Amino acid sequence: MKIRKVAFTLIPVRDTDRARAFYEGLLGLEPGLTAGDGMWTEYDLPEGGCIALFRDPSGNATPSANAGSMVAIEVTDLDGWIATLEAKGVEFKARLIPSPVCRMSILTDPEGNGLMLHELKRTATGH
Repeated sequence: MKIRKVAFTLIPVRDTDRARAFYEGLLGLEPGLTAGDGMWTEYDLPEGGCIALFRDPSGNATPSANAGSMVAIEVTDLDGWIATLEAKGVEFKARLIPSPVCRMSILTDPEGNGLMLHELKRTATGH
């Protein structure tokens, strides 16, 4: 059970089209993995790292002092991390979020900053 790297920085958005116009049109980023419903858009950066736009399906993606961008840390053994942290009294805002390529859990640090634990799903080749 270990932390591997920063997987991506999550940016919550309310209007996917407006956000994509900014990141693609003004900043010149090329979209990578996207969800057809506009909920998720990734921008892999040329020298490493990734920015991911996420449209909250509840419509509550409101950036503020305590609910803005979020760093996603890639980990091994997400279930082990959840169990260990819950045993230490950590409460998760979202205990387990599945996606086609990963599983994620969201918690906040003592200052109210968002932190996502992110575990890639293993492929048939073990990656």
